[in-house]
Order: sequence, then C-alpha cells, then structure tokens
Amino acid sequence: MSDKRTAEESLQETTKKIHVEQPSDDSKPVHDHDHFAKGVTPIKKEFLVSTDKQVVYADEESSLDRLSTEKPQAKKSKKKRGQNKDRDLKQTKEVVKLCPSLVDPDTPKECRFGADACRFTHNIEEYLHSKPQDVQGVCPVFAAIGYCPNGLKCRWLSSHYESGKLIKDEILFDKVSKVDYEINHISQNAKTELSRKKFQFDAADKMILFLDSKVQVHDKTKQELQKENANNYVEPPFKVSEKKKLNVKNAKIVSPLTTVGNLPYRRLMKTLGADITYSEMALSLPLIQGTNSEWALPKAHSSEYPGFGVQIATSKHWTGAKAAEAIAKLTPQISEINLNCGCPIDLLYRQGQGSALMEQPPKLIRVLKGMNYCSGEIPVTFKLRIGTRDNHPLAENLVKRVCEEGDIGCVTLHGRSRQQRYTKEADWSYISKVGQVVRDYNHNQLDDKEQSDRDPIYFVGNGDCFTHEDWHKAVSDPNIDSVMVARGALIKPWIFEEINSEQYIDKSATERLALLEQYSKFALQHWGSDDYGVNTARRFMCEFMSFTHRYVPVGIMERLPPKLNQRPPTWKGRNELETLLGSPDYRDWIKITEMFLGPTTEGFSFTPKHRSNSYKS
Repeated sequence: MSDKRTAEESLQETTKKIHVEQPSDDSKPVHDHDHFAKGVTPIKKEFLVSTDKQVVYADEESSLDRLSTEKPQAKKSKKKRGQNKDRDLKQTKEVVKLCPSLVDPDTPKECRFGADACRFTHNIEEYLHSKPQDVQGVCPVFAAIGYCPNGLKCRWLSSHYESGKLIKDEILFDKVSKVDYEINHISQNAKTELSRKKFQFDAADKMILFLDSKVQVHDKTKQELQKENANNYVEPPFKVSEKKKLNVKNAKIVSPLTTVGNLPYRRLMKTLGADITYSEMALSLPLIQGTNSEWALPKAHSSEYPGFGVQIATSKHWTGAKAAEAIAKLTPQISEINLNCGCPIDLLYRQGQGSALMEQPPKLIRVLKGMNYCSGEIPVTFKLRIGTRDNHPLAENLVKRVCEEGDIGCVTLHGRSRQQRYTKEADWSYISKVGQVVRDYNHNQLDDKEQSDRDPIYFVGNGDCFTHEDWHKAVSDPNIDSVMVARGALIKPWIFEEINSEQYIDKSATERLALLEQYSKFALQHWGSDDYGVNTARRFMCEFMSFTHRYVPVGIMERLPPKLNQRPPTWKGRNELETLLGSPDYRDWIKITEMFLGPTTEGFSFTPKHRSNSYKS
C-alpha cells in the first residue's frame, strides 16, 4: 500500500460530494443580527474557531495543532502584509551528478567530452550511492506512460530498475505516447540562430520598415526614407478572415496566469472542462533573443490544442512583429497570439509594456498591425484593462479605434483599472458598455460588402468570476461572448464543472486532495522525476496551494454566493483533512506535497509569495 493512501486513511476522510443549491431568500437563516462584517466570508458558527483559542504559529505546529483548545493563548503578533519580494526560489543541485549519456544504462550514449574530461561522473555505483533514499511506491511517470525518461536519476528508481536494467512497458508507452505528449518544442539550433541574429524574419523586416514610416519625424532626410519604406510595403499574405478560426462563443476560458499558469496546471484545467488556455506571459525581446526560459513558456500539452494561446508583452512594434513571426514559425500548434495590454506590474509599466500601451493608442495600433502581418495564419487578440487610473476609463474609445483598424480577432477586457489592481470589484457594467462597441462594429461590417466575409470580433469579459452564477449572468449579456476566469479557477479548479451543472458542488476533502495528486503527476511528467524535477514540482505545487487553500467549502458557509473579495475568519473543517487543505501556513502545504512527492530533501526550499502565509512566530 502506498504512502499516499496511508496518509489519507490516517486522516480518516469520510465525506462525500454533495450538491448545494443556493437557498432562496425565505430559506436563509434568520439571526438577531448579522455577525459578519463586510468582506468577511459567512461561515456557520459551529465551524468558527474562537479567537481566545487561537495561537501564534510555531515552527513545529501544523494547522491541526493550532485548533487545539489545550494550547495556551500566545501573544498576538503584528499582522503581516505585502509580498516576500526577495524570494530565493532556486533549488540546490546534486552534489554528485551523473553524466547524461548514462541516464539509461541499457542504451548508453557517447559522451562528447570523454569519461576522463567530463565534469559529471561516469561511475554509476558512486552516483547511486550518493542519491537520497528512493521514495516508496511506484514512479508516477512510469505508471502513466510505461517508461521513466529520468532513468537512474529517478527518485522512484527501485520501482522500475531490476538487476541493473531499467524496466519499460512497451505496450503502454506506445499507446500513451500517441495522445499524451507535449507540443511546441523548438530546437536548440533555432534558439542559437535567434541569439546570433541569424534567424530569417522575412515578414517582420518588411513590416517594420513600413511601420517606421508611420512614426512622425521632423527630419527631412528621415521623411524621405519613410516615403520610400511605405512605397515598398507589401500587403499582408493573410487577411483576418483568412486566419485560423477562433472558437470563443460561450467557451470556458482560463486566463493567462503568471507563475501558477504553467503547463501542468493548464493540463489539469483541460481535464476539468476548460476549452481555452493561455501560456504565461512571455516577453517579446527575450523571445527574439532565443532565451531558453522564455521559449519554455509556449510549450503546451497535446490536450490544449486547438484552443491554446500564447500571450506576449512588448512596448515596440519591431519586437512585437519579430516575436509574432518567430512564434508562428517555430511553434505553429497554437490558436492565437495574445498581446498583453493590461499587466499592472510597475516594472513592465515603466518600460512601456502591459497597461502602459493603453496610454499610447498609435503605438498600440502599430504593434497590433505588425503582429497581425507577421503571425501568418494565427489570429492576433489583445487583453486590456478599463484604464490606468481610477475614474479615467480608456477602454471604450481605444477598443473602438482598434476594431476599426481591423487587425484583431478578439478583445478581452478586465473590469478594473491598473491603479485598482484587485482592491475593488470588477465593473461589469462598463465591460458590457465596451462590449456594445464591439457588437456595433460587427453589425456595421454586415452592411459593408467589402468586409462582410470576415469573422466577427469576439468580446470576452474578465474579473471576479467565482461562481456559476457569475459566469452565466455575464454570458447572458448579448454584448459579452464569454468570460475569462482567473483567480476563480485557481481557488476552485472545478469551476467549469459547476458552470456546466449550474449548481454549487461541495467537493469533499478527498476529492480536492485527488486533484492535487493529479496535478503532482502532471508536474512530474513535465519537470521530471529526478531530484531537481521533484523539487520544482513541489515548489509549483505549493504556489498552486497558495490559492487553493483560500477555498471555503460551501457546506460550512452560512449563506451563498461566495465572493472573491471575502476573507474567512479562522475556521475548522468537517474533518481533519478539510482543515489541513484550508491551512494558510506554507509548511502545511509542504506536508501535503509529501503525500505524493515523498519527503523533502535538503536541497528544497520554499518561501511563500505573501508574507501572511509565512507565519513566522
């Protein structure tokens, strides 16, 4: 029996999934007074933990220890706010490293340096002796695909290594490899060509000269050069109507998510009903420079395509055009390229990227034109916010202007300004107002014989979608084609299941733990089952749980619907596992990862993004 099953049984998980309908006004509990302040999650009294029984988190305590009534009350510590901005997330590497040529001893490769000159060891016995003790149980990667690519480096090596040979299930591997694989890998040669400026940007080089001619200059020599560039301009080989078709109407869309929106998470969301997923935001300049870390972002799982988009950020038309051409040529298995015009991060804003583009419409239009020309058959979309400052919306006029240029396939609007970040609720009335602009434009195109063959521009709303009611209310608006879900899909990954069933689903703690187990398997298949891969999977699993722990089961809530901007008081679950899954302490998250990834090793370290999750006494 595996450690994971033993851990579950020790927690005595017995709850079952139940469906909870939102009570009518008549069925709401009656109280003499409303004891829940604004912005506080309404939890039933029997699940609240009395404040006089709370203790400050100590290093050796778990979330269950903190609920004990036998603990003495400790002194209140100062409330922690903000982010741990100087997080060191680098994982230590193996002391003794095995040469990659010997990872699979059955089919050894020739080491290009030779055994004597290679900086890695060629002594297999020495390497195996230096490894941490194997994790008990079957290797999750081997169980999934019938073969472990990490070979001797696998932390579960004993489950597929006998008599000095690696085991391979040929039948399972042949079957799974046809449907379970990653796409959009680019060769090292292509990265080298990009880094050495030898990559051929056939479309971008022409389009950049033309776009340069549209920039206002006062020097007469430059003006003459601009006229010459404009005269040499060649019409785009693909009109918007000739590009790949977007399938956005009523689609279940997961937003581009920095850090947490990685390939294993997106793959999990596809199993839970997502139709469209996006890569994490990639910066255009590192892309055209061939940076390894940036080209890892367009990678996707085969289940994501079609319906997978790559999001990029840029501040200049020439980088946007070149990035679009490189993506189209090197990673053709994508459905759209999305320009980020809404990122509120100060660093990007100061560089003129993200939401800063909203303040410079001519530059934004040049960027979109360059991307549309150079992306081939891949359509270009963009995502923006209401504006950059409160009470100063820009989106309505900007979207109208961009639509008239005719270079986009879809507009996504986040219903907040850059200044608001996430402090206020999204303004869906304004989202609908901008959606009307797009709808009017599409209607006018039907009367234009020259434009009647092009597909309509789709419009997607974004912001504070946390329940099936939020989603259906939005898509019932004729101005809105669909809703992009962000934090709602992180905190409650089964949100699309609720949308399809049109009811709240009270997932049991066992079912929620099973989702984390599935994520861990996807993570190991992506990052590897060796020591470094396990540490990476554990780190991103903790990042994922920094959101999932915020879920409050609807079965312990006093009234519905739940809201994203509500925060719960200290609560306990209906069993120990539910309490553990709701713990805000990152050390409890690490304990959960150990159920599936084995005990942590000395090389692992994790600092939570938010200080409030650190709980240092």
